[in-house]
Amino acid sequence: MAFAFTFPGQGSQFIGMGKSLADAFPSARRVFEEVNSALDQNLSDLMWNGPEADLTLTSNTQPALMACSLAAMKALEADFGVKVTDAAFVAGHSLGEYSALAAVETLSISDTAKLLRIRGEAMQAAVPVGVGAMAALLGASVEDAEAACTEGAKLGIVQIANDNATGQIVLSGEKAAVEAAAQAARDAGVKKAMMLNVSAPFHCDLMQPAAEAMRVALKEQTMLPPLVPVVNNIQARPVSDPDVLRDNLVEQVTGRVRWRESIEWMAGDGGIDTLAEPGCGKVLTVMLRRIIKGLDGNQLDSPEGLEAFAAKVKG
Repeated sequence: MAFAFTFPGQGSQFIGMGKSLADAFPSARRVFEEVNSALDQNLSDLMWNGPEADLTLTSNTQPALMACSLAAMKALEADFGVKVTDAAFVAGHSLGEYSALAAVETLSISDTAKLLRIRGEAMQAAVPVGVGAMAALLGASVEDAEAACTEGAKLGIVQIANDNATGQIVLSGEKAAVEAAAQAARDAGVKKAMMLNVSAPFHCDLMQPAAEAMRVALKEQTMLPPLVPVVNNIQARPVSDPDVLRDNLVEQVTGRVRWRESIEWMAGDGGIDTLAEPGCGKVLTVMLRRIIKGLDGNQLDSPEGLEAFAAKVKG
């Protein structure tokens, strides 16, 4: 069995996230306490009790999802004896890449929480409300999406933001351009093109102010070599050089999340047959089914999920 840990991104959050882990494992509780202290905020209370409107603010959602993922990882190690170094690779979807970097000790948990607070606030502030938009194309190939973007670009910025899975691509950019690209995709016979209810147009050139904010924040940040190679969003290949990882985190703000390619590489050249999703929900585990059939996906967001996965690892 060769496996990788994959860390979820925005959209996986919900009220009550991580509470079962905190209740069951002191190691998980300590992660939430560390994040609360780093941010000088009782973020765990917000995660467990709401209000939901505050949890869904990007500046809260991003560190909350990281805290949940790292709580699962610490419990997996302390209570079940499965370490991050047992994995061949780690990867994270968008903000999940920061969770992955904390898991492999390139970044400390406290520093990661602070960076994600900066990242969330900068991404939200980068574009005035109503200027940007995002759309999901279902049943589209990358070529279909690029053709739609070519049409939409006649009205402004529009790019592929996420290549999530086979037939699941997300566009991002200026509202009129994204709407035009979505219509072009429909006209070309794409199965479904729908506008998304999002707070900002992530992973496109409109996020350049946020990228610059992260460049400043990361410039002086200590980053150690990862304990396990990171298959990151920009390269969709394993990276172990901290300076490259740093530069790619800046590029990632405006760049395409190459998730499908990352999974395909791990399952192909990387030799992975099993993936585990620590933290919150099963978004990435469900995506696996659309990328490569036969991969074993594991949801690590409950004591039962951790126990079941540990049993698999130990054979």
